[in-house]
Parts: sequence; structure tokens; C-alpha cells
Amino acid sequence: MIRNVLGSVLALAGAAAAVLSPFRDWYDGRLGRHYRVDELFTGITAGRPGPLGSILVAFLFAALLAVVGVVLRSRLLVAAAGVLVLGFTVLWMVRQGESVGSLTVAGDGSGLGWGVAGAAAGGVLLLLGAAVMSGRRGAGRRSVHEGHDRPYAAPGSENPDTWPPTQEPGPSVQTSTLPEPEPELYTGPDPVERHRPVPGRAPGSAPGTGSAPDADGRPQG
Repeated sequence: MIRNVLGSVLALAGAAAAVLSPFRDWYDGRLGRHYRVDELFTGITAGRPGPLGSILVAFLFAALLAVVGVVLRSRLLVAAAGVLVLGFTVLWMVRQGESVGSLTVAGDGSGLGWGVAGAAAGGVLLLLGAAVMSGRRGAGRRSVHEGHDRPYAAPGSENPDTWPPTQEPGPSVQTSTLPEPEPELYTGPDPVERHRPVPGRAPGSAPGTGSAPDADGRPQG
């Protein structure tokens, strides 16, 4: 998110610099919008272009391409706008150098002007903005992770043995409508053992009231 915002700011600043550059001096006090687009391919002349034939139109198209790229978060469109601006600027410098013999920079404004510097800076800013932007790939990865974070749906009654979702074998789900039997809560001695008769004692007699058997096994008394 931060990279997209920073890249968008750089791209918009570069587009603004590129659009404003033709309104400043490019060489010997001549404005950039006074150069024809076709002169970049045929050679620089002294003629003035019409409204739609100026180099300004090419820079306006590059700025529009950059704005669309920022809205769509497309690094490719922003980079294409930067290449277009830098390409036209470098091509102009080549043709201007062929026209006058050499390019000079003078303090009195007789050489290269600030318009060329603004166009070159705008192209560089556009390329930097495209490099900083993260594009739409971050949103795609986030949606994939969100899809993995969603809980699995519980299986239906027709497949009771398919839980957990790893398809590993697990305990069967009880399908009976009857409640499960509860374990016995009594923890004392077994009632069967308690009522079993003791040898040598008459049934129903209290403990300790019987007499010990004699040598023949018959009870005494």
C-alpha cells in the first residue's frame, strides 16, 4: 500500500513536469511547444507547428498514460509513459545537435534551457514511480491467503467419516437418535460379593455369631 502511494506520487510529479516542460525554453530561448513532432524524425527547422503538431501533444499523451497507470496501479503503463518522455527528449537533443553542430549550456540562456531539464526529470520520475509501485500483485496474494484462512465446512450426514478435512481416517459420527449410555456412578463394592454367603456362617446370621467348625467340619454348638 505504501509503495503504491509513493510510486503514484512520483509518477504524477513526473507527468506534471513533462507537461510543463514545453512551456519553457528548450534552446536559445525557443519554447518546447514551438517544435514539431515530425521534426524529431526529419530534422529541426525554424517553422512553428500547429496546435496538434507540437511536441506538447506527445507529452500530454504520455501524461495521460501515466495517470491511467496510476489509477489502474499498472507499472507497465507508468513505465511506458516514462520511456516515451525520455525517448522524445533524447531524440530532440540528437536532432538539435545535428542542426546547430553541438549542444551548449550557457548562463545567458543561449544554450539548453530549463525546459529540456524538466522533460528529462519528468521521464526519470515516471520510471522511478513505476519501479517503486508494487502493482496489483499484492492484492492477488492477499485474496489467496484469505481463501486459505477460511474454515472448512463440516461434512454432511451422508459422509460422517470425512472429518477432519485432511481426509485421514477418524472416529465415526454417531448417527443414532438415542442418547449414549452413561457409565455407572456407583464406586462401592460389588453387591454380588456383598450378598455371597460366608463358609461356616448360617445365612442371615450377623457377622461373628457363628461357631468355628470342629475337626470333622461340623459347626460347634
